[in-house]
Amino acid sequence: MDKIIEIKNVSYAYESEEDSVQAVKNLSLDIYEGEFFVLLGPNGCGKSTLAKLINGFLTQDQGQILVNNLDSADENNIFKIRQSVGLVFQNPDNQMVASIIEDDIAFGCENLGIDKDETRRRVDWALKTVNMYDYKNGTPFKLSGGQKQRVAIAAILAMMPKVLILDESTSMLDPEGRKEVLSTISKLNKENKMTIILITHYMDEALLADRIGVMNNGNLTNIGTPKEIFGNPDILNNNSLELPISCDISYSLIKQNILNNIYLNDEDLVEAICRLK
Repeated sequence: MDKIIEIKNVSYAYESEEDSVQAVKNLSLDIYEGEFFVLLGPNGCGKSTLAKLINGFLTQDQGQILVNNLDSADENNIFKIRQSVGLVFQNPDNQMVASIIEDDIAFGCENLGIDKDETRRRVDWALKTVNMYDYKNGTPFKLSGGQKQRVAIAAILAMMPKVLILDESTSMLDPEGRKEVLSTISKLNKENKMTIILITHYMDEALLADRIGVMNNGNLTNIGTPKEIFGNPDILNNNSLELPISCDISYSLIKQNILNNIYLNDEDLVEAICRLK
């Protein structure tokens, strides 16, 4: 696979009159086209800052970030980078700009100077993709949390980015809302080959990933497949993270010599337990 994002020895600090806080420290990471990448880490570890650096909302103090071979430090590239990398935030209400849903979806396209016919096509496609087309003439403020987040995703999709970053976008949702959003982004990844970067503190969401990166204190401490990350409980313990429930139960049963392997999801774990004599 080709690299779509290259992060090379990047550092970034938030400056104030009283202090300087190093949010990202000499971090390097490659993300590939069509990859589902999950970024884990405790609060304040630098995950959201990294997302904003990739999108061009912030500019690194040191190092280099390339998006589709475009250098994010070059102001002439920022417009193209933000077309390529869409960022969905934690609270969908903060991203709503219109009182009618389809107008909200069209807003980004209009800012990109896309003509009316193409905008209409993109709006319809984006709403259908997130299963919100039937609500297009409604108001976003009457929707559930999960529906609002799907509208926020549709607004980004209409601009047709190559990369979709979701920064704790499921943290304010109930279980059903989380399920709706995860189903949508999994579909975009599998069917549309869109590169997904999901920042989350839900371990079960990380199980969807092709690869997981673990951040702590501004550093990328570990990177690997879900099995590699969750197969080593020390990685999570050292970074103040919890194991997914299925992995936690697996380890308990392994310690009791009941199971021999770790299982990443509930279905496989239940099947393994049912096979026991």
